[in-house]
Amino acid sequence: MAVIGQNISQAKRVLDAGELVAIPTETVYGLAGNALNPVAVASIFETKNRPSFDPLIVHIPSLDVAENYVIDIPDPLRKLAEQFWPGPLTLLLSRKNTIPDIVTSGLERVAIRVPDHSLTLELLSQLDFPLAAPSANPFGYISPTSPQHVDAQLGERISYILDGGKCRVGLESTIVGMEENEIVVYRLGGLEISEIERIVGEVTVKSHSSSNPQSPGLLESHYAPTKPFILGNLEELIAERKRQGIDFAVLSLAQSFPAIPTGNQIALSTKGDLKEAATNLFAAMRTLDASNASVILAELMPEEGLGKAINDRLKRAATKG
Repeated sequence: MAVIGQNISQAKRVLDAGELVAIPTETVYGLAGNALNPVAVASIFETKNRPSFDPLIVHIPSLDVAENYVIDIPDPLRKLAEQFWPGPLTLLLSRKNTIPDIVTSGLERVAIRVPDHSLTLELLSQLDFPLAAPSANPFGYISPTSPQHVDAQLGERISYILDGGKCRVGLESTIVGMEENEIVVYRLGGLEISEIERIVGEVTVKSHSSSNPQSPGLLESHYAPTKPFILGNLEELIAERKRQGIDFAVLSLAQSFPAIPTGNQIALSTKGDLKEAATNLFAAMRTLDASNASVILAELMPEEGLGKAINDRLKRAATKG
């Protein structure tokens, strides 16, 4: 398995050698490699078994550094960066040719952000290159929010995991760009739409794509456990599985079910706090996926604040058909 530690110098040595390191961010753990080295980037796709048409996010230490890799930053997007970087915001910007095609899957825009984690910011400040870093998990599976999650899934394929503890936000970044003069949200995430609209006014939210996405994290099926994951009214879903005699686990916002074993149910926030629910989402999905249940039953969150981003992840994790 991988070495887990907080040695930034060791992480830098691995990255300088063109190899991969798992890094902590406020959102989820990323599988990072030199974004300017096509061979290192290819290793990211290979290690995750990620399709090459799904572009990656580039991580940088500060807004000033973005000028090295993008042609320009439109004023509305610059205002967002000034307000929310470091933070769970990714901007989709026209790239310079310093960014290899493999990072953007040949697209003319690159997804770029400044992560809000002290260890990773220190690491980025010591590197001569930005880091391409999708979530550090096998493609399509639940995103990792702790170093142990990374080690369980990819520990045999990478040498070092930079241990930044549990991720504070727990949902991937919100991806924002512009089309014509319109602000477009391409992926719901850890930065609420209301916060974005407070700075730049009304935005358009685009739904996910089944193939050839315009930005990272837009594939229709994603974030999925290995067990069937069923969304709906929990009371009805539970009653149906009991009639069928099927072992099940339950994921809810705040409910508790006395007749269900405690190991087979998780409430994301007993207070109904959507920020707390977002922080706990992926870890809870992993725990229930490892339970003795044969199916996971879940409910949608209130469609407000971070509930919208949580519901996006739940719908894409859900069993189709």
